[in-house]
Amino acid sequence: MDCKVFIQTNDEQYLGALVAEYALKRNSRFADRFGVEIMHYRGYPWLDARIGQVFLRGAERRIWQSADLQSFTPLRFLPPKLMNYQGRSVVIDPDCFAVGDVWELFSRDMAGKALMCRIRPALKELPAYRASSVMLLDNARLRHWDPEVTFNELFEFKKDYMKWIKLEYEADETVGFLEPEWNDFDRLTPATKILHTTYRRTQPWKTGLPISFTVRPKPQGKKAPFPVGTLKLLKRALAGRGGRAVKNGFYQPHPDPNQERLFFGLVREMLERGIINEDLVRREMASNHVRHDALDLCRQMAA
Repeated sequence: MDCKVFIQTNDEQYLGALVAEYALKRNSRFADRFGVEIMHYRGYPWLDARIGQVFLRGAERRIWQSADLQSFTPLRFLPPKLMNYQGRSVVIDPDCFAVGDVWELFSRDMAGKALMCRIRPALKELPAYRASSVMLLDNARLRHWDPEVTFNELFEFKKDYMKWIKLEYEADETVGFLEPEWNDFDRLTPATKILHTTYRRTQPWKTGLPISFTVRPKPQGKKAPFPVGTLKLLKRALAGRGGRAVKNGFYQPHPDPNQERLFFGLVREMLERGIINEDLVRREMASNHVRHDALDLCRQMAA
């Protein structure tokens, strides 16, 4: 059985993808039985072909931008095609870090399901949904997946990005469910198998940097004096004119210091083993992809 983990990424999240790749192999007793491939946004020109065009995303229409923090999400649906619809694949976001052995996914009984994921619980105004950020895929059962075709349908308003990402186009009987620890949302416990630092504002390697993702607008009440987006633009304008920086305009520290230590501990190991070098980290810092004290944090852990 051919098995491979695919990590989707872009320039913004490239270091995270490298760390995710390292963690997968480091923490598996069967690292020789599966491959790991990073799918970088730049390798798929059909994504760039739609820059500046409007697509359907839930209740709104958005403009496709390559610079958004999560511009890689359509690549979640590419692994079956890359594997010629054979074998099994696991696909993860670049902010997902294995602390358990991913081989447990590859070797589990899928009970005839085409894919397995976890349910993301309801939060505030958002109902529960199928989380596609970590998926176990039986590639032969997903021959209908061709993400380039579906991506283009978003701009023809034939498909909805949110329904796609939430796996709402998949028949219920083809979807199985993983235990929460296989996609643990900002929770690191002894039971965690894959830590997902999913709350973008507090990703540990971004602390202090300007926010680089499109903020989802909140539902507006009937008495809203003007659109929420207008208020955000006004706040940013005021901050740019010498006013006090708006807190929401910057990544914040992660509330769990252990998750920060986990990430930078992995980076430190990668530096010590020559898997990455300090020049790469400095380039990522200079590009505002990684917090500017990243190397200092690694040195502190080595002391």
